[in-house]
Amino acid sequence: MREKYPECSIFWVPSTNIESVQQAYQEICRELRIASSKDEQVDVKSLVQRHLSQESAGRWLLIFDNADDLEMWIHKDAGTAESPCLIDYLPRSSRGSIIFTTRSRKTALQLPQQSVIEVAELDEEAATQVLSKSLICQEVLNDHQTMLELLKQLTFLPLAIVQAAAYINKNRIPLTEYLSLLEDTEGNVIELLSEEFEDEGRYRDIKNPVATTWLISFEQIQKHDPLAAEYLSFMSCLDPKNIPQSLLPPAQSRKKVVDAIGTLSAYSFVTRRTGDQSLDLHRLVHLATRNWLRKEDSFAKWTGKALARLDDVFPTSNYRNRRVWRAYLPHAHYVLETDIVHDEPKRRLQLLKKYGQCLLSDGRYDEAEKPFLEVMETSSRVLGAEHPSTLTSIANLASTFWNQGRWKEAEELEVQVTETKKRVLGAEHPSTLTSMADLASTYRNQGRWKEAEELEVQVIETSSRVLGAEHPSTLTSMANLASTYRNQGRWKEAQELRVKELEICSRVLGTEHPDTLTSMANLASTYGNQGRWKEAEELEVQVVETRKRALGAEHPSTLISMANLALTFWNQGRWKEAEELEVQVTETKKRVLGAEHPSTLTSMANLASTYRNQGRWKEAEELEVQVIETRKRVLGAEHPSTLTSMANLAFTFKFQGRNGEAILLLKTCLQLRKQILGPQHPNTASSLQALNEWQIEDMVMGP
Repeated sequence: MREKYPECSIFWVPSTNIESVQQAYQEICRELRIASSKDEQVDVKSLVQRHLSQESAGRWLLIFDNADDLEMWIHKDAGTAESPCLIDYLPRSSRGSIIFTTRSRKTALQLPQQSVIEVAELDEEAATQVLSKSLICQEVLNDHQTMLELLKQLTFLPLAIVQAAAYINKNRIPLTEYLSLLEDTEGNVIELLSEEFEDEGRYRDIKNPVATTWLISFEQIQKHDPLAAEYLSFMSCLDPKNIPQSLLPPAQSRKKVVDAIGTLSAYSFVTRRTGDQSLDLHRLVHLATRNWLRKEDSFAKWTGKALARLDDVFPTSNYRNRRVWRAYLPHAHYVLETDIVHDEPKRRLQLLKKYGQCLLSDGRYDEAEKPFLEVMETSSRVLGAEHPSTLTSIANLASTFWNQGRWKEAEELEVQVTETKKRVLGAEHPSTLTSMADLASTYRNQGRWKEAEELEVQVIETSSRVLGAEHPSTLTSMANLASTYRNQGRWKEAQELRVKELEICSRVLGTEHPDTLTSMANLASTYGNQGRWKEAEELEVQVVETRKRALGAEHPSTLISMANLALTFWNQGRWKEAEELEVQVTETKKRVLGAEHPSTLTSMANLASTYRNQGRWKEAEELEVQVIETRKRVLGAEHPSTLTSMANLAFTFKFQGRNGEAILLLKTCLQLRKQILGPQHPNTASSLQALNEWQIEDMVMGP
């Protein structure tokens, strides 16, 4: 949430868990138009950090509310060892301030940079003002002694005071009558409701005032507005912050929904977010309701209802649904992480699958792995190893491995899926063709181009016959085959396929469809291979801007587009522009994908080449040595990308006058390229030409 004042922008970040912080950062990024996007990318935390750290951002206040979980702030994500801690994403500027609110004294002492302010309970005067402003009938305050006794019973807590006032307003009763209710409320119920409220001595009595006022108000709501009570029970099973009203179970009429939310708002159980249809459930109300559900043995039932509702409304990973799924992700995460055995395992499985697919579509590969793994294991156990749903789950996990650069693991799963689908579904079934295409892509990324080509030709011919020449799957097959041609240096064939594919994609899918953007990016790369840099640049700029807007500035696909644009700058001798983009892309990929991801290594290699072309030999050499060693370990010593690194390092040696080292390394590279790529491949030919020139030059110059 963002509030704007003439001299200061205020940003409110609910901090109950990682997901709620993530969603708040996405909203801040959207409000600030940092990435010019309606739907911001997963890891926008660094974008917000960089923006607010600049003096040009103006004056700002960043409030992290309910920052009670210290581990969340100071530990790295388990799945992303290269990621910074959450606390490392805090902006720093002389024009900005950060406030944490927390119940935990330990957290308070570790998070702030300067000072800790302990908020004491209200004194008698302040508590009286809160009660007075909350009451409709001011005459009840004339009984000063009763009012003081009531405030003492409520331990001067603002939420308890507001809840008490709401009940008094609703029932038009004197303070004495409400005070008697506090004293008569069932003690064992309050004790149970109070269990999770105790925090480092903050509350003095077992009869916790918030739990007490909650129970009185909740009983009133149950009696007069059952739908409101149901909504409260339902919302207590979700993340308490930023709950879209579209998640609430449907009611008989829109009026009943409005009335129910109005009731909860009147009792200060929920607050409405300005500017949208989302609700925040007060943290203590969230705790009290969950405790009450446990006491009533209803917690599993309501968690099941929340799970079923999310399964009903959680969208597919179609790119048009991105804004919706990003609003629902924190709540799906919250429900799926709840330690409850559900009566409907099928519902959980379906939600897990959609949850994982949306994480995958958002480029959150490490996070997607866990739900996909659970879906695969459960589906195999419940439905059987050869059930179509099981095969789909294995394919999803393979796709996650593929996007993490774990191609050997991806290949093993894809071979298994392809062979099983051929036997169970048939060799020409669309799902079988998809698996064959996936396996071909994995071969291509391992530099096994002949195997990739054979599979891709087979897939494209079958897909054209079975699905049609303009079916999206056929178009994907064309793109894959064009990429394989490009990797083999067959640029004319690649261009013909890509021009055809882009024309069909634009017409059939639309100009901003992800597949159309991929086609544009691929065609731009082909133009680059042919030295048609201006045409390549025009397409790449268009792709970068559209992907930033549609996917977000840190989505892996956006980063690939930026890297391609940098490469085009590089080939035009625009070293500074290339370097700026490459540094940005490399640092972001290290954080988003990991320092050893193949795509990160490609960006590091590109940056090294830019250093080399600027005569910065030492910087180039350091990066190239790092890349070649990592590629040998991650991809293998004979992978085409490893051989490219060897050639690059040889050139760096040559430019430093280290001719002997350069010739020896290029000789090794040439032998491997002849063996792996073939003697006619452009990369083999360029290595041979360079080696001949260097050897002649070495003979002429002499020792």
